[in-house]
Amino acid sequence: MPDIFSCMVISDSATGVTAMPTSAYLHIPFCRRRCFYCDFPVSVIGDRKQGDNSNSILNYVEVLLQEIFISAAFCQEKILFGNAEGARVSTARLLETVFFGGGTPSLLSVSQVGRILEALDRHFGIVKNAEISMEIDPGTFSLEQLRGYANVGVNRFSLGVQSFDEELLRVCGRSHTVDDVYRAVDLIHEVGIKNFSIDLISGLPHQSLEQWHKTLEKAVEIGSAHVSSYDLIVEEKTAFFKSYAPGSEPLPTDEMAADMYRLAQKVLTAGGYDHYEISNYAKAGFECRHNQVYWENKSYYGFGMGATSYVFGERFSRPR
Repeated sequence: MPDIFSCMVISDSATGVTAMPTSAYLHIPFCRRRCFYCDFPVSVIGDRKQGDNSNSILNYVEVLLQEIFISAAFCQEKILFGNAEGARVSTARLLETVFFGGGTPSLLSVSQVGRILEALDRHFGIVKNAEISMEIDPGTFSLEQLRGYANVGVNRFSLGVQSFDEELLRVCGRSHTVDDVYRAVDLIHEVGIKNFSIDLISGLPHQSLEQWHKTLEKAVEIGSAHVSSYDLIVEEKTAFFKSYAPGSEPLPTDEMAADMYRLAQKVLTAGGYDHYEISNYAKAGFECRHNQVYWENKSYYGFGMGATSYVFGERFSRPR
C-alpha cells in the first residue's frame, strides 16, 4: 500500500486558509479506456470491468476508506494540538460539498459510493443540504444504478458528453456514441434529476465552427441545469501530443479557438445560462458550489490517486 502522506507540499500565505475545509474531492481513477486528450491519473480497466467485479476497484475503495479515516485523525490532531509553532487551527466543520471526479466514477457500484459517503459522514460529517456531485459517462450506468446513486445521497450529476458529433467523439477516443448520450439523458430525466451538468470540449482536431455551433444548440435543447465548456489543451504524454503540434492544423488556430469561446458564450447565455466562471454556465440557482470553493481559494480535502488537498494553508498533492 502506498504511503498516502508521501505528498508534495506547497505553502500558501493567502488569508483565511486556517479555516477547516467544508468540501471534499474524491478521485476515482478508473476508465474503460483513456481518451486521447487525457493526462489525468487514470487506470484503464476495459469494457467488462466495473465496481463489483474488478479487484482493482475493490482494493482502491478500501484504501480510499482508510485514507479518509487517517486524514480525519490527522486533522483532528491538528485541531487539538495545533501546528509545529503551537498555533491552533479553527474547529472542524461539516462538509457542504462532495465531488466524485475521475476517471469515471460511474464505474463504481452503488454500494461503493454509499460506503464512501458513509465514511465521510462518520469522520467529517455532511450537512443535510450538501451538494454531492458525481461525474458519470454515457453508456456506463443503468436506470437502476442512477436511482441507487440518488438514494445514497448523490444529488448532482455531471455527464461527460464532450461533443454531439459522432466523428469528433471517435477522434477523441471516447468510449460512447451520440446515441449513448441521448439514452443517458433519458435516464437522468426518468429518475427525475433536475441538477445535472454536461461537459463539452471545443478546439478539437478537425472541429469546425459549424460543428461546435450544432453541439452548443443540442446542449441547450437537452435542458441541463449547467454546462461546462472547455477549450482543448494538448498536454504532454497524451495521444494528442504525439499526433498534433499545438498551433498547427488540424487543430483550430488561436483565432478560431477564440471564436469558439465567444460562440459558446453567445449561444449558452441566449439559452438561459449565466456565464458565472470562465468555462462554466448555469441556470439560476444551479451554479456548482464545489467549483466555487476552488475559485474563492477556500480550503478543501482531496482523497485518492493524484488528488490535491488544501488544508492549514498548505497544498498536499498526492502521488499519481
